[in-house]
Amino acid sequence: MKNVFLRIFCAAFTVVFIVSCSSAPKNPGDINILRIQAEQGIKSANTEAAKGNFEIAFSLLTGFKQNSILVDDSSLIIRVTLALGNVLFSMGRMNEAFAEWDEAVREAERFGNSELLSVARIFKARGNLISKRAEARDVLDEVTRESANVRNNRLYTAFSWQVRGMALSSLGSYTEAEAAIRRSLDIHLNERTLENASYDWYTIASIRSLAGNTAGSIEALETSIGLDRRIENSWGLASSYRAMGDVCRKAGREQDALEAYRRARSIFAAMNNEGEVSQIDRRIRSSN
Repeated sequence: MKNVFLRIFCAAFTVVFIVSCSSAPKNPGDINILRIQAEQGIKSANTEAAKGNFEIAFSLLTGFKQNSILVDDSSLIIRVTLALGNVLFSMGRMNEAFAEWDEAVREAERFGNSELLSVARIFKARGNLISKRAEARDVLDEVTRESANVRNNRLYTAFSWQVRGMALSSLGSYTEAEAAIRRSLDIHLNERTLENASYDWYTIASIRSLAGNTAGSIEALETSIGLDRRIENSWGLASSYRAMGDVCRKAGREQDALEAYRRARSIFAAMNNEGEVSQIDRRIRSSN
């Protein structure tokens, strides 16, 4: 059966936070206003994207990318460009997304940062996998190779495990796929990035569903829903309820499926997301 799990994920990025000091540090003569705004803004944009607010995230990242270019900060340009590519991909603007990822690869090559270069290639590989522009085996080999260079950022390491898990799932290696996603989950729980941990459980649910493990899939979705409630992630909640409806319907549990669809619909409606509401309505009508 075709994988019906549709939740979109935009990976987290390193963010530099500015903390107050008891006494003012010596002024080194540097000015970092635009850099600070962009660094802090990436997290805000990723949070909006994780909640399904892609237009807001796109607007934010477009401005932050301009700031990173104004200060000629290659590391910042790469990270903002990767985030922008993810948001565009989630919006269905595939060609623009790949253009951003290609730009990030070129900038990392020019910058000479092997870790960011590998990260950019992994982001593009994920896009190739989901859009079927590349075979799952080729993506798995590339990500496994490139992940060896990702040593200094645990969230990027987690992302590489996610992509490997997705590729393994596409190859039908479900046990290995779940093990890879659990490597990502361990990092996200340790880093307290619960929106990412929720997505890990969502992905595990997808893998279990494909493997025919209905009870395990529902259990994983319930865990994902519990995390999304804690962080008030409406997009994640609605997506998980929709997926639970799909899993229950696949198992012949029509009443449970309808209840899950209705919960998903109510959340999407409260978000004023008419497109998702229409999709849920089609699922509900198909049972009549």
